[in-house]
Amino acid sequence: MMSFPEPPESTREVRERHQFDEAQLLQWWKEAVQPTEALLVRQFKGGQSNPTFWIHDGTRAWVLRKKPPGKLLPSAHAVEREHRIMSALAETDVPVPDVSALCEDEAIIGTPFFVMAYVEGRIFWNVQLPKVETPEERTAIYDELARVLAALHQVDPAKVGLADYGKQGRYVERQVARWTKQYRASETSDIAAMNALIDYLPAHLPASDDVTTLVHGDYRMDNMVFHPTEPLCLALLDWELSTLGHPLADAAYTCMLYDVALPNVGGLLGVDFAKTGIPTEERFLERYLAHGGHAPEGGASEWAYFKAFSLFRLAAIAQGVYKRSLQGNASSDQASMFGAAVGHLGGIACKLVGLKP
Repeated sequence: MMSFPEPPESTREVRERHQFDEAQLLQWWKEAVQPTEALLVRQFKGGQSNPTFWIHDGTRAWVLRKKPPGKLLPSAHAVEREHRIMSALAETDVPVPDVSALCEDEAIIGTPFFVMAYVEGRIFWNVQLPKVETPEERTAIYDELARVLAALHQVDPAKVGLADYGKQGRYVERQVARWTKQYRASETSDIAAMNALIDYLPAHLPASDDVTTLVHGDYRMDNMVFHPTEPLCLALLDWELSTLGHPLADAAYTCMLYDVALPNVGGLLGVDFAKTGIPTEERFLERYLAHGGHAPEGGASEWAYFKAFSLFRLAAIAQGVYKRSLQGNASSDQASMFGAAVGHLGGIACKLVGLKP
């Protein structure tokens, strides 16, 4: 009889709608990962997109990420891309988990999935870092947030085998079109702010839209695993939206929290930056640039555009989560909350660029 360690507190029994044939997985595991007699499978409590599982095979802990069940939006939940980019970044300054096997055979557990090493450490769910004891450590954690982002944007895609990971140039133009399409495909009501942004964004594209680097697509604090005691990122996770694109899209997405509070992760509105040690938005951007990041070529107006675009994209993602909750196949029990967030996020985006929907 195999013995297993206690699973992390961040896990739970597998949700009924995400259950799969664990015997089938075990047979695949023996060939693709390593021989074992049994697996202990638990599901992580968080996650709005791809169901994610903690698995122990008697030797070590792993993480399995799979596509959700049910009908999916076009090109969404690309676990295959996550597997590819994390494998490619293994020898760079971007911290990623050790990646194991990818399975694209839906017959195994119902949808494609991949396996990677479980990285033990701290995940900061609240961006105000209330459980961090000193202002100095908060400053250091935010500096690490800036450093890792700059490190990603410095990677030469061709040198890591990712020259074909996306298209060169016109990223914002293509992203506005993509998320407009995704939003319309999951639309459940008429929202004036979203309609106004759909008109405005393609008509005011930034002049720097030809700049191209690797981009994460969902770069934020709670997608990072930090060292248990040091302000050091051990792994950047959740790469399903990664591609070749404009680095300021990542930077602006990260800085949205200076303008809005998000469900579960909070925000930085009203924070006493001097007292807490959390940097202002200007200081965070200074640190990003100091680590080798990219400056807004068009100044304040271009930066406002990128932030509005980021909020629009987040609103479109929230709309997709809400639509899946109505269909009964979202990854989180709290998905229905996201319906109310769509108009709120769109409204803030409109204010940033002077729109009055």
